[in-house]
Amino acid sequence: MRDLPLASRGSGPGPGPGASRRNFLALSGGLTAAAALSACGAPSSTASSSATRSAAAKSLSKIGLDYPFTQLPLYTTLVKLSTAGAKKHGVGLVTTSDQSSPDTQASNLNAWIAQRVPAIVSFPMVFEATEKIAENALDAGLIWVTYGGSLTNQSADIQFSFVEGGRLLGRAAAEWANETLGGKGKIAFLTDSAIQLGRDRTKGMIDAFTELAPGVDVVAQEQAIDPDTGLSKSNAILAKHRDLNIILGVTDAAAYGGFKALQQAGRARADARTFVGGQDGSAPSLIAIKQGTFYRASSALAPKDIAAAIVDVPLAVAAGKAKPSVNVPVTLVREADGAKIDALLAQNA
Repeated sequence: MRDLPLASRGSGPGPGPGASRRNFLALSGGLTAAAALSACGAPSSTASSSATRSAAAKSLSKIGLDYPFTQLPLYTTLVKLSTAGAKKHGVGLVTTSDQSSPDTQASNLNAWIAQRVPAIVSFPMVFEATEKIAENALDAGLIWVTYGGSLTNQSADIQFSFVEGGRLLGRAAAEWANETLGGKGKIAFLTDSAIQLGRDRTKGMIDAFTELAPGVDVVAQEQAIDPDTGLSKSNAILAKHRDLNIILGVTDAAAYGGFKALQQAGRARADARTFVGGQDGSAPSLIAIKQGTFYRASSALAPKDIAAAIVDVPLAVAAGKAKPSVNVPVTLVREADGAKIDALLAQNA
């Protein structure tokens, strides 16, 4: 089996061309003088007193959810469930419209800090540059919760068992390959190298698969997190490898694009020698698994668990809890797990 280098970051959710990245880095420190004054001369994050931060926390009336990847199926579900969950606590939920742009995300976050939104839950597109924004938020006495990874400057974080989710998927596909293909065949990975979540999931699924099914040839590792990119990258792979057996995705959205590409190439929906799997537990993928297609597995997250964390973690910080961060559990689902699939689909309704 030969190893291929990870694809470049340009086609995924991370920063685009160098100019865009430089713009983001500039914007990340771009709070206006008025915003700085509105922070009432708060000290730096490393020296900022807990009293300053808890003052805003005690009056927590609003949570800002900054989720830039609005093209992912999970987004709408999370907003709906988080809004309902916040309402139960008498807290309002507001959202950004980043349009998958690092520059737009930086501008929106800076605007929230200037407006003194008391708690921000952000899924950074460029983690290293978002450090300055998070530091500004903390200096302004606001709560900052990092979604999908960790920053040095934060009040808490929300993670999703990243490596474990990848391992569960990689292990399931390897076992299938050994049982069904005799340990031979071809696999393509749809990966993400731009952010911590993507890198950890990618490593988990590749390491687990290649360790357990070393005889399967890795023919491609391509950056893709959304259905359209998953479709186009899979089409390109299939043009060279018509006999591709397995596509594993860092997200279900990307893997579903691979699922469609295989069908468009003439693969029967229940082909016995094909395996597609992803991570997240997106509704289209869960439905395909339940229907007995060659989309065979997902390392699934319960949307209710994620939405609860979006609300509960900022509230835990506000309440002064010692360990407010959350690592949302992940579970592998396959066709035999009908009850689990139905429960997850109900949450996506």
